[in-house]
Amino acid sequence: MEAKAYWIEISLTVDGELAEALAEAISRYVVNGVVVESEAVSQPDNAEGIPSTIAKVYGYIPVDDKLEETRQKIEEALWYLGRIQPLPQPVYRKIEEQNWMAAWKTRYHPIPVGERLLVLPAWMEQTDPSRVAIRIDPSMAFGTGTHPSTQLCLQMTDQYTQAGQRAIDVGCGSGILSIGAALLGASQVLSVDIDPESVKATRENAEANGVLEKLEIGAGSVTEVRRGDFSFNQAPLVLVNILAPIILQLFNDGLADLVAPGGKLVMAGILEPQARGVEEAAEARGLRKINHGQINDWVCLVYEK
Repeated sequence: MEAKAYWIEISLTVDGELAEALAEAISRYVVNGVVVESEAVSQPDNAEGIPSTIAKVYGYIPVDDKLEETRQKIEEALWYLGRIQPLPQPVYRKIEEQNWMAAWKTRYHPIPVGERLLVLPAWMEQTDPSRVAIRIDPSMAFGTGTHPSTQLCLQMTDQYTQAGQRAIDVGCGSGILSIGAALLGASQVLSVDIDPESVKATRENAEANGVLEKLEIGAGSVTEVRRGDFSFNQAPLVLVNILAPIILQLFNDGLADLVAPGGKLVMAGILEPQARGVEEAAEARGLRKINHGQINDWVCLVYEK
């Protein structure tokens, strides 16, 4: 009789702010990506799709002759991450081969965001016709819609996207914001990122959502957009979901110039103590604050030109 194949599930329960960093740390050692499960995923009746401060991060390791080596590498990665902020001990659970893929997929559920959007795992059917579904393959560890910054930026994208207008997404990641804007009626979205993997992921996700023809996707950032490397260099809606220190650098590179007169600049990836610095940079360039969103310690700022 053939021996049964097994997998090891590794899971950690952490503060929601650590979830994406933790997922990134273990993603290179597990198979078929990382699951980030937050309260917004497990409570679809939460209309705003706001995650709690607690998130569970899962991954699956094959039981083979490299198992102990893989576990050691994961433990090392967790040790280094734990130097930044303390982590709990990982929990390991053995499961049989025939169940592991089902277990991986059942961790994901639709996430309603704002008034109109729904982040939907790519393999699921759309069951809520009142919402616009963004289909995202969660096998990547970034931009899957579970992080507070992505939630906030999607909510503002929902609020400020107007049909027929252009948008620019700086640091597009998985393309989730660009796709959301396109599905909500933006006529054209310029999606740029300095990471080639992000450019590739955005293209694949845009195609899966049927909006590839609306997106102009390329390698670059504010400098490349301003100097005319793409078909347009200004838009009524500009989206930036990165990190506060990078946003400050982007202001120095001319971020405010990408916003058309009367347009909106949505900025996320900002921790609360960093918000004032970003506000000062925006106000120094003549922008006016019109909205502010916050989930736990993460802040999203909206400015008008």
